[in-house]
Amino acid sequence: MFENPPLRAGSPASPARQRAASGSGLAGPPGWPNGVPPPGERGWDHRATAWLLDHCPPDYRLYPAWRRHPVALAWFTVRHLDAQLDAMRSAYREVRVELVDDIGPEGVAQVLSDLECEGVRLLSARRAAGLLLDALRGLEFVPRL
Repeated sequence: MFENPPLRAGSPASPARQRAASGSGLAGPPGWPNGVPPPGERGWDHRATAWLLDHCPPDYRLYPAWRRHPVALAWFTVRHLDAQLDAMRSAYREVRVELVDDIGPEGVAQVLSDLECEGVRLLSARRAAGLLLDALRGLEFVPRL
């Protein structure tokens, strides 16, 4: 689907962590979610948890384990977004046959256009969730030269 960025286990003394902690504006890798500061900045994990909860079913905010264990939340969010992508792709394949009699060719074209836009949004969210999962596991993005 897409290539993951190179990662390595981070250490507290690594230059990237020191730059992030100093507030230099260092951002995460390409695809890092907007509004979530990079690892090492104060409160980044709380913002990451909020972003992840925004991409899960709303009722998941009721369960304290997701906030207590953000790695588990990120792990689940990746799977949830994968399932949404599968459902969207299935709908895209089947809409022409299943709904043409109900909504006509013009309606099918509109639905296909909306599904394409949703696919782009879901792919972006899936990549961001995967990057957050890696960061919460302590892996560090290493830019390629």
